[in-house]
Amino acid sequence: MLRIGNASGFYGDRFDAMEEMLTGGPLDVLTGDYLAELTMLVLGRDRLKDPERGYARTFLRQLETCLGLAAERQVRIVTNAGGLNPAGLADRITELSDRLGTGTRVAYVTGDDLLPTRDWGPGVLTANAYLGGAGIAACLRAGADVVVTGRVTDAALVSGVAAAHYGWEPGAYDALAGAVVAGHVLECGAQATGGNYAFFREHDVRRPGFPIAELHPDGSSSITKHPGTGGAVTVGTVTAQLLYETQGARYPGPDVTARLDTVRLSQDGPDRVRIDGVRGEPPPATLKAGLTRLGGLRNEVVFVLTGLDIEAKARLVRAQMEAALARRRPASVRWNLARTDRPDADVQEEASALLRLVVHDPDPETVGRAVGVAAVELALASVPGLHLTAPPGPGSPYGTFESVPVDPESVRHVAVLPDGTRVPVLPPPVRTEAPPPRLPDPALPEPLPAGPVRRAPLGRVAGARSGDKGGGVNVGVWARDEDGWRWLAHALTVDRFRQLLPETAGLEVTRHVLPNLRALNFVVDGLLGRGVAENVRFDPQGKGVGEWLRARCMEIPEVLL
Repeated sequence: MLRIGNASGFYGDRFDAMEEMLTGGPLDVLTGDYLAELTMLVLGRDRLKDPERGYARTFLRQLETCLGLAAERQVRIVTNAGGLNPAGLADRITELSDRLGTGTRVAYVTGDDLLPTRDWGPGVLTANAYLGGAGIAACLRAGADVVVTGRVTDAALVSGVAAAHYGWEPGAYDALAGAVVAGHVLECGAQATGGNYAFFREHDVRRPGFPIAELHPDGSSSITKHPGTGGAVTVGTVTAQLLYETQGARYPGPDVTARLDTVRLSQDGPDRVRIDGVRGEPPPATLKAGLTRLGGLRNEVVFVLTGLDIEAKARLVRAQMEAALARRRPASVRWNLARTDRPDADVQEEASALLRLVVHDPDPETVGRAVGVAAVELALASVPGLHLTAPPGPGSPYGTFESVPVDPESVRHVAVLPDGTRVPVLPPPVRTEAPPPRLPDPALPEPLPAGPVRRAPLGRVAGARSGDKGGGVNVGVWARDEDGWRWLAHALTVDRFRQLLPETAGLEVTRHVLPNLRALNFVVDGLLGRGVAENVRFDPQGKGVGEWLRARCMEIPEVLL
């Protein structure tokens, strides 16, 4: 058995998690995921200021106290904290090892950075291929204690470790797919142990522990956590994470395409969930590459409207601002009125609504002073009670994200071993015929018999989790038992989804059915504009869309309530 823990789900996650994982119980390997679409933009701006940067500096600070602990406990560390500069981070770790006297053998994986390889067009700041786990495996087989990568798929941190440990060949698709699923459960840290969980009141999640996967030679695994840590590992918490930031039944990656419709989950004891049955298919013929661009500048002004006639007040403020902005109109102007007010409120804040203006433009003056002056000038010349949540400031940079396919043959995936040897990593074999873009929906379960219904929030009987996929959002919804599934599979159609979430009405919505998980996965294209970095919504990563859906009311069979 191979015991792999995770100590980071994003750049900014709990700083002491690495030490907690190293001291909380036995591990063979500790992983850390520091990269996301927005993170690549942040690291790209870091690299503009200083070419020696571009990696997650938090990780290096964590190693100040943890590199010795890992050496004492013989725990290997594998992380994508190298970001845009894995070689630079590897050098800093080697220097730290020399200073601490740990004798740590450091290797790194490179080749994902495609920015120098072609002209990607105006404004592109970073261009990185999502590599698989083969480079990680090569580094570990060469005896590395710490492996640093740039942009690999999040799950590759686990699948690469497992391939090295068990000697899997590139065609071991079922085993690799099982490791990819385990890696996907681990990659977001405490989200698998009760963090961000729809039914959070059922567990003590004040300080959830971080997850561990016990991987077996066939790719099956058990998800657990260190004894005595907070949170919980249940079929529900694991289901929630499996649905996070996925799309259809196929979960494609550089090494294998995992079939999420084959995943079986079972409670295997307290804080233990077994994952088995995962089938794999060959990887796609192309690699995914993520491009980030500096899109220009954005600014935001939030007007507070209080008391009576909120809609009329909003119309007047908007008309006044639109007239002022016409002299120097930003390229993009978006308005949103959040009716946070309630009638006859005892507290002033509860009597107030928020009118939000967001503008984007390349010109600092257009999004900065021009907007700020126009907003401030309304202070004594607009609706009664008007004020702002904060003084207007200058525009701040924003970015966009785009995913493009690239030929694996054009990517120089290289493992740089502890002795400095550079080993090219060949792309795995792929099928000659591409599979259909999506699997046909499986047969739905028999619907529940007709009976009395009651109008209630969907969240009384179903869980949900949502997240960003470029400019889109995925919303995974699951039932907690078979009767709930028999109702949910028929009741929550695409049309009903759009009715419940009117902001999706004009967007493309695709529903995927995952019976083994008793789940539906909805993918909404375009809800986030051009990605989280453009920041067009007050919830720019779509984290709350699932909870919004759960709060909406439907006619639910009384037998389920």
